[in-house]
Amino acid sequence: MVTTIVTGKLTDWAEQDRRDYFAHTEDVPLLSIHSDAQLTWVLAKIDTLLDSASLSPGSAAYLDALTDLVSVYEDKTVHFPRVRGRDVLRHLMEEHDLQQKDLVAIFGAKSVVSAVLSGQRRLALNHIAKLSAYFGVPADVFIDPPGLAEVAQTS
Repeated sequence: MVTTIVTGKLTDWAEQDRRDYFAHTEDVPLLSIHSDAQLTWVLAKIDTLLDSASLSPGSAAYLDALTDLVSVYEDKTVHFPRVRGRDVLRHLMEEHDLQQKDLVAIFGAKSVVSAVLSGQRRLALNHIAKLSAYFGVPADVFIDPPGLAEVAQTS
């Protein structure tokens, strides 16, 4: 019998759960990911598991281990470009087909939206919080990375 931690409790797996877990490892072994081709293979398996109506504890534990492997690989290989918060805002506005006037409720005035987008003014923390909620993205995407921040120009 295999013993594991499932949802924070020490649980003895039923024999079927054990078989489910090891059947998955025969299909896609739990090995470190070293290439994008392997990543694609693992992601396909994850998609298959996520499309299941329900997962046994063995299948759920296997899925959890696979996602950990993906996370380790992506932490090593995926590098996001360093962009300014206003550039993220511009991109989101374009993706959502928004104009400056559409964000007046967040910024208080069209002139403030314009000043932020032109780099004359930085995003304030209250703007960042409201933008995060509005677009459903983490607030930190609007914070300029160190070294990219510009001193706000006064007009």
